Amino acid sequence: MSDFSDLVAGYHRFRSTGWVQQRERWSELAVGQSPKVMVIACSDSRVDPSQIFDASPGEIFVVRNVANLVPPFEVGGGRHGVSAALEFAVTQLNVSEIVVMGHGQCGGANAALSRRFEHAAPGEGGFIANWIGLLDDARDRVICEHGTGPEAARAMEMETVKVSIENLRTFPCIPIRENAGSLRIHGAYFAIADGLLHLLDEKTGAFKPA
Repeated sequence: MSDFSDLVAGYHRFRSTGWVQQRERWSELAVGQSPKVMVIACSDSRVDPSQIFDASPGEIFVVRNVANLVPPFEVGGGRHGVSAALEFAVTQLNVSEIVVMGHGQCGGANAALSRRFEHAAPGEGGFIANWIGLLDDARDRVICEHGTGPEAARAMEMETVKVSIENLRTFPCIPIRENAGSLRIHGAYFAIADGLLHLLDEKTGAFKPA
């Protein structure tokens, strides 16, 4: 798939196969959605959560952005796209689980580690720099422990998940539901090179193959 015409051709294939085969399901979804799981993933074209988790339409509520980041709870300044999506999923859809999924070869994590957009102007990398600034403290921890080599790159990718989970819990609606047992949070990491999914053990901080 290389251009918009390929997308349109893909739509026609979907319309004549997948949509027809799940016609009853699509009729149900036309009434409303009730996903039980929210997935926060990277915008990277190689890591589509629906494909990785083999999910059908309506099963997961997905938010994707650079480096699968969740900002901390804050009420001032700017627009809050991730916060709005999180608020909607938790307080309106009442999802019972949230999965934050990082991945291998993440450009956002790499940019945070190298600070390559540090002096870029908005529109030329400055927006990216401001966004991945959420990882500044994690970057310092990673470099202190791993330096800046290949091990650091993978560690930085996994830190994006931990930072996002920590920030998730700054939203008042999250700990209330966690403490009540109505919401669970999971960390995951998908390795593009070998297709393996790793799950975060929050007690040890380690990621282990699913």
